[in-house]
Amino acid sequence: MGRLRKLLIPGVDKKLLVKDATRAMPDLVRRRFITGGASLGALTLLTGCDVVSSDSAEEMLKRVSKFNDAVQALIFNPYALAPTFPESAITKPFPFNGYYEVDDAPDIDGKDWKLEVSGLVENKKPWTLDELYKLPQQKQITRHICVEGWSAIGSWTGTPLSYFLKAIGADTSAKYCWFQCADRDGYNSPLDMESALHPQTIMAFKFADEILPRAYGYPMKIRVPTKLGFKNPKYVLSMEVTNDYKGGYWEDQGYNSFSGN
Repeated sequence: MGRLRKLLIPGVDKKLLVKDATRAMPDLVRRRFITGGASLGALTLLTGCDVVSSDSAEEMLKRVSKFNDAVQALIFNPYALAPTFPESAITKPFPFNGYYEVDDAPDIDGKDWKLEVSGLVENKKPWTLDELYKLPQQKQITRHICVEGWSAIGSWTGTPLSYFLKAIGADTSAKYCWFQCADRDGYNSPLDMESALHPQTIMAFKFADEILPRAYGYPMKIRVPTKLGFKNPKYVLSMEVTNDYKGGYWEDQGYNSFSGN
């Protein structure tokens, strides 16, 4: 009884908290959670987190998000491909995707830009844009899906990230590729290694057969069609291969780090 009273703190809506947490779970876990009796008590057992304030309620949701990440990673099929589309299906105009206005997007001089490489790789030399352009490239017409609920189909061309990782002698048994970008506020994001090695994950240098426009991430965007849009970092400055989870711009605000199929 004392434990239940501890959970019933004014300012924390139990029903809304359970509803939000349930919505954050992957389908398999959600069904089992509901079947087993979706309750604050069950949620506490799942996360090991007591709700004593709105701050601890937020912590509980973060733990559900991390649990969700682990389950999604476990069931991820590295051989399943995202759907591709004909040229006629391309969305025109393709929308700008950012948490700022397009006029505030980074304006990078490609002549001076270099991709910095660090971490668990044999060759840490920086790569110029001209050097990257000479690598094998492939084109894909895939759907960009935004966490805000909209989607658009675009044409992207670039080097498979798996090819580049092999070229620099990356340890592909490491857990993450972590990207730092030129966006304001220091945008960054981790990508799990299995998704980095997925055959459709590319270092995109072109959009619609033209050099990547500023609005879509010039000089380089990581295109991951098996992930939500915020897991497709633009204006990339550096890449680190690491076993350490370093968080990310949206991930640190509670978004699921895996965020893919």
